Amino acid sequence: MVAGDWYRYRSGPELAEMTNSTQRTCRRITALYDEDREAAYALLTGMLGTAGENLDFRPPMYLDYGSRLHIGRDTFINGDFLTLGGGEITIGNNVLIGPSARLYTPIHALDVDERRAGYERVLPIHIGNDVWLGGNVVVCPGVTIGDGSVIGAGSVVTKDVPAGVIAVGNPARVVRTIGKPEQATGEGE
Repeated sequence: MVAGDWYRYRSGPELAEMTNSTQRTCRRITALYDEDREAAYALLTGMLGTAGENLDFRPPMYLDYGSRLHIGRDTFINGDFLTLGGGEITIGNNVLIGPSARLYTPIHALDVDERRAGYERVLPIHIGNDVWLGGNVVVCPGVTIGDGSVIGAGSVVTKDVPAGVIAVGNPARVVRTIGKPEQATGEGE
């Protein structure tokens, strides 16, 4: 799995136990969050591969393999966040992830007999720095999203997205380049 080779997920108990253990920890984080945020944060960061400073999140979170998830500093992850499969997932610094975002790393065999036998492999996902994923975004296996890009709510990202663009739709397509930073100003500020 770690090497990205084909493997049989259902052939032994080891991988299932790893995901069950991670999912139990996710449930504990959710239960603790309102009563003891520091303890919930410690549980989350303790199970991740790496966690940058000032990581902020809202439960619930659903992870298969916490150790395969790497999150940069000053990143915010909204509730109902899901990562599937054992592929490496890297989330950069200053990333905003909307509610109900889904990051999928597994690919199942196309051949029906191999698929019935449980063959799959995983591909990594890389989300660059300063990316914003809107709510209900799905990121598919093997995708890289470049620094500073915005993925519109409800989009399904099936291919790499370059840096500094807005991509929307199913499948997500680049609709424009982000120019000079837009300023958020309003009355009374």
